[in-house]
Amino acid sequence: MEALGATIYAGRLHGAVGSYEVAVASRNALSVRPALRPTDLLLDGLATRFTDGYVTAVAPLRDALDAFAGTGDKDILNWFWLPWLVAGDLWDDLKWHELASQAVRLCRESGALARLPLALGYRAVVHLYAGEFAAASALMEEGEVISTATGGAAVNYPRMLLAAWRGIDPTELLDAFRADLEDVTARGEARSIGGVGYMNAVLHNALGRYDVALDAAREACKYDDLGIYSFALPELVEAASRSGEQDEAAAALHRVRERTDAAGTDWALGVQAWSRALLSDGRAAESLYREAIERLEQTRITVHLGRAHLLYGEWLRRAARRNDARHQLRTAHDLFSQVGAAAYAERARRELLAAGGSAHSRSDRTRGLLTNQESQIARLARDGLSNPEIGAELYISRHTVDWHLRKVFAKLEITSRKELGHVPLSRLESA
Repeated sequence: MEALGATIYAGRLHGAVGSYEVAVASRNALSVRPALRPTDLLLDGLATRFTDGYVTAVAPLRDALDAFAGTGDKDILNWFWLPWLVAGDLWDDLKWHELASQAVRLCRESGALARLPLALGYRAVVHLYAGEFAAASALMEEGEVISTATGGAAVNYPRMLLAAWRGIDPTELLDAFRADLEDVTARGEARSIGGVGYMNAVLHNALGRYDVALDAAREACKYDDLGIYSFALPELVEAASRSGEQDEAAAALHRVRERTDAAGTDWALGVQAWSRALLSDGRAAESLYREAIERLEQTRITVHLGRAHLLYGEWLRRAARRNDARHQLRTAHDLFSQVGAAAYAERARRELLAAGGSAHSRSDRTRGLLTNQESQIARLARDGLSNPEIGAELYISRHTVDWHLRKVFAKLEITSRKELGHVPLSRLESA
């Protein structure tokens, strides 16, 4: 497990011994005794992944995720980062959420401060894809404080990923990427090369700079980094199709379909549907866009739901169906504006104006409205739970609860927890 984990971090710069070589040795080791522990199942699944390929490994890796999600022993503390990456690689948003939450809870309960920043970072990424950027940012800040206090390595990937989804100025973002890339590369963590490529592809697809996004997605897809490659492929499909590289887009789509068919989750098949729609026409394209929206509505992955509405709206506008386009584009704009994905919100706004519509201002839509996280915390506080109890319930720190409650009080124009009891439940709904 240690050796395989090291090759996963080493990525494309692994040298003579990489994940395949370690996986072969692992399978030989596993053959001498039955796989019983969660770590045995995980090692078996990963060995299959790196020797026989993604599709064959789906079933054994699912067994491993089930075993890890049901354990509270030291296996989850030592290895939570691996099953969490696997859950994302399999587009399993339920296990992705459960494993990150479980890791944070166990790290807190056992006082494992050295591991807690990484667990907080993974939980922050789950919040990010759910469109809960503020909650993600709060967990990242907590992790940074702990890393500074303990002298541990900073967990930078979630921070950079959040910046990409927020649409931070590209020059500033690239400078941050460059410094972090040099740091982790010096430690032999070439996996970060794929991560930076993926984040750049997300950012530049949002900005409509498809040629830059295409180069970034190509870099990310040069190597099958666990938990990165699968996410980068749909970015490659969009960037290539919008850049006129139809053959490259079709080849990337083939790989998307192979993996998402095997995964079979609503998240996977929703992303597959919008990727296929980008290379389709007429009724087939429209049916696929609608399927993407319907499937992603069943998941926690809010940012991808917004992408599906945006792409469908853009397609409708180009099909001269301006009324229908305005509905989809306004939905995408409002969603991205609410969560703070500024670049995607601006792309939706431009398209909406071109379709003859107008965008709601963010202040008009969100003034006084609670985020999903704030709504959860407000309801638990209204039910009488203390801040530490709320933190334990939601797997966040007491300080994070304090921070959110101050925002809740300001939005509801109250000053104390006692006054929450007099606030109508309808006002505690999220935006």
